[in-house]
Amino acid sequence: MKKILAMILALAMILAFAACGASNTTSAATEATAAPEATEAPTEEPAATEEPSADVMTYAEYCDAEIDSEVTVETYVQSKQTWWDNQVTVYAQSEDGAYFVYNMACTEEDYDKLVPGQKIKVPGYKSDWSGEIEITDATFELEDGSYIAEPLDVTDLLGTEELAAHQNEYVSFTGMVVESVSYKNGEPGDDIYVTLSKDGATYDFCDEAYLWTTTPDSDVYAAIGELQPGDIVNVEGFLYWYYNANPHITGIEVTGSVNAKSEGVMTYAEYTEAAVDDPVVIETYVQNTQTWWEDACSIYSQDADGGYFIYNAACTEDEYNTLTPGTKIRVTGYKSEWSGEVEIVDSTFEVVDDGMSYIAPALNVTDKLDHLEDYMNRYVRFDQMTVEAISYKNGEPGDDIYVTMGKDGTSYEFCVEAYCATTTPDSDLYAQVGELKEGDTVDVLGYLYWYEGADTHITGLIFG
Repeated sequence: MKKILAMILALAMILAFAACGASNTTSAATEATAAPEATEAPTEEPAATEEPSADVMTYAEYCDAEIDSEVTVETYVQSKQTWWDNQVTVYAQSEDGAYFVYNMACTEEDYDKLVPGQKIKVPGYKSDWSGEIEITDATFELEDGSYIAEPLDVTDLLGTEELAAHQNEYVSFTGMVVESVSYKNGEPGDDIYVTLSKDGATYDFCDEAYLWTTTPDSDVYAAIGELQPGDIVNVEGFLYWYYNANPHITGIEVTGSVNAKSEGVMTYAEYTEAAVDDPVVIETYVQNTQTWWEDACSIYSQDADGGYFIYNAACTEDEYNTLTPGTKIRVTGYKSEWSGEVEIVDSTFEVVDDGMSYIAPALNVTDKLDHLEDYMNRYVRFDQMTVEAISYKNGEPGDDIYVTMGKDGTSYEFCVEAYCATTTPDSDLYAQVGELKEGDTVDVLGYLYWYEGADTHITGLIFG
């Protein structure tokens, strides 16, 4: 409730800030963690055994309350956004749960009293905005007591329904890979949007420019701005929600990069600049394979910078069984081109046992259809493609399936590669594609193979 007013206030704040989004070598800035809170926290013992006031809800009662109903909670300040126009937004938490108190009435003098750990009593209204459960139209009273929450590691809850139970809590995520970083308005000064991945799935994070420890002049803001795709990071922050989890980052630590290369190994940029028939040495991560045959195997692989197709690498059956998704390998061979497909041939490989693993999330190329060649061999996604034609290579099931799909009046070729390990003729995906009908609209996942043009090898369909 009161969101129209909130939007007006937010616009005014943006104008006020107008002077003013988720990586290889770690600099001092990229190792930065959340800046210390500017004001010393109260020293009272945590109020674990304190009895709530008679009119105060437990966290369970708050959770059970209806949206738009009156609520009163006692909780502890963990952080706050910058004060403006006699209002403040507070991140608060007790031992049993957390709260996001939006635009609470607050004088500038009282704002300075809302230090981390400070106990407050908050009457207001329970609200839901785009999935974020918060308290609005709130006031507060200072109370005796102190509690500062330790971050809860929720990495293993990513992608599960259980994560929502920790909404607004102070949490941490470990071993996340940076996929992209962008500024809200295209340049530093406002929120930073960070896309991080874990095991092939992506998650949206944010540096909230009005959070008092992550403003544009903070070390954390600078560190996030210096992140590079492929950086491996540990993150702390408050588990805000915007349709899905959208944590507000308070601390970031770079621990490595999936793009780091051993001595003598090419970067992806160096590989792309190499001439056809040149010898190449790369380090990359297995994403999928074609079926093993006659001591050879073709490999779809990728790091955070780009994709590689390794054609018929020398491979024993035992070695083939080590090529599980995420496995890091070093490949020696020759750069080649066949009907437009840039690939590595006459190659050998070895598994690199350095503890590194990476499964690439699908890159959405729906808005990049006019320059798909830039993403050759990457794992990609096309949204809302319409089936125009479908046929089997030999006229009946058992070999490749050719699919033509259209988007905005242009046709694109796709293929179910019968020798891809996950899309053989006995796979569910093969059957799904075989059942497509002209006019069906689907989202498509696959590897952006090239054959006289884009000829994506389909690995997944999403209906609806």
